[in-house]
Amino acid sequence: MTVSAPQQPALQSAAPIPHTQAIDTTAPKPTPRKRSFSERAEAYVSKLSTKNNFWHRVCSLIWLPFAFRSGIKMKRLDQKTFTAILPFRRFNRNWYNAMAGAALLGNSEIAGGMYVFGVCGGDYTVVCKHLRYDFLRPCLGPAVYRITPRENIEELLKGGGEFNITIDLKIFQGISKPVAGGKGEREKRVGECEATFHVTPKLHQKSKRERRQRPPTSDPRQEATSSPAPAPASDTPPPT
Repeated sequence: MTVSAPQQPALQSAAPIPHTQAIDTTAPKPTPRKRSFSERAEAYVSKLSTKNNFWHRVCSLIWLPFAFRSGIKMKRLDQKTFTAILPFRRFNRNWYNAMAGAALLGNSEIAGGMYVFGVCGGDYTVVCKHLRYDFLRPCLGPAVYRITPRENIEELLKGGGEFNITIDLKIFQGISKPVAGGKGEREKRVGECEATFHVTPKLHQKSKRERRQRPPTSDPRQEATSSPAPAPASDTPPPT
């Protein structure tokens, strides 16, 4: 008796490898859009407002009257720490001769925004998204805001897109009459604040606005599906 060996299944031919299209790396890159005169003027005024306290006061008189009347001033202590001083003037005090809570709260947003805007420059828009303030004790003198960022803002700017930055502010009651030798009154912490700012490039905002205003383009695939299908050919010959 002979035993037939099982037949081996025929090997299927491998599927052809699809041809990948080569990427043209010599194509010219799109040139950046030239800014208009109004955009250049806005960037110039924005940079001028962060140059020193004088130009900041001049610009605040026009665009930020609350900061102008409160008299807040910025000062840099070191590479990562900034301070803002809110004077103890009549505009910032309440009826029992203490610093008003609204003045402390509102100038916290101004102090943090001034710091972020000063680092980012005039080509960015800074908007406060979240603000939390804890009142610890009454402030009976000028308020000193010590500003420290949580993230590295220079690294976030290198990305070139939108980002959020969180700022920690510690508010102290400043020494109105310092005594020689350091034996006078000391600074008292009157509050703590946490502020989150959203930073957006101005050109990014304008491109978004232009895309919204652009009329919608027709999709050829939708036109192909919406067009009626041709009638099937009939097998019967036409009448003679």
